[in-house]
Amino acid sequence: MSLLPACFRCFRGGIKLTLPGTNSSPGFHGTLSIQQQRWKANDRRALIDSMPLRDTGTQGEKSLDIDIMSAPKETLFPDEDTPNQLFHGIKFADIPICHIKVSKNNTILHLTDTVGNKIAYRSCGQEGFKNTRKGTNIAAQTTALALANLAKEQGVAAIKIAIQGLGPGRMSAVKGLQMGGMKIVAIADTTPISWHPPRARKARRL
Repeated sequence: MSLLPACFRCFRGGIKLTLPGTNSSPGFHGTLSIQQQRWKANDRRALIDSMPLRDTGTQGEKSLDIDIMSAPKETLFPDEDTPNQLFHGIKFADIPICHIKVSKNNTILHLTDTVGNKIAYRSCGQEGFKNTRKGTNIAAQTTALALANLAKEQGVAAIKIAIQGLGPGRMSAVKGLQMGGMKIVAIADTTPISWHPPRARKARRL
């Protein structure tokens, strides 16, 4: 059976192919959804192009200090020349020290000079926190902000931090000092460690 040239009739949703001489009987014509497939492909491309990039809006979440990453590792740790190095225009040996004493019940911040003379002093109780609220991280951060304001009134801009103890306000106090505008040069952990502790108490019976 020789096929004659086909006749095309366009309709919504595709192209209808009808063979002449078949009287358009259902057994001899088919529907080719060529145009509809093209529309789906174009819609998919448009959808992919409109989607945001994977890293859009997350630059600040995973960003690191470029100066710290680019600096050689030898300069990140103290050496024999560190006390004479200048940090924000001040010798490292002359930078005031902020002593942070952290416990599960309270957080105390004491700013002194290198000799030990008091510059500022704040605690969670002085900021209005009472009872168990004194041992929260919010109280520690608020107290650190208050100490930073007092330090700026005394003309202190850069500090060194010495943290002692374990508690909820350990990191919150450091963050509060940074939020208050203090330039933190160094952080040291002065928590005492007993290598020969006494015998532990008998376990509590529940």
